[in-house]
Amino acid sequence: MTLEEQLAQINEAITAIEIGGQEYQIGSRRLKRADLKLLYDRRKELESQIRYDGVNGTLLANTYVTIFDRR
Repeated sequence: MTLEEQLAQINEAITAIEIGGQEYQIGSRRLKRADLKLLYDRRKELESQIRYDGVNGTLLANTYVTIFDRR
């Protein structure tokens, strides 16, 4: 499964929880969905990996250089 496919599944799970709730009951059965915080954390990781891979996996992909010149 690609990172993009994993991200799509995570987003679907997050949407299901945000719309339908974390926990629900059907008759005498109770169902609890995945922890929302864990899903948010995993989504952040996947987005970072996708961004990293998008710049050809260079070592310092998200690094910026600033030069301060005192005058």
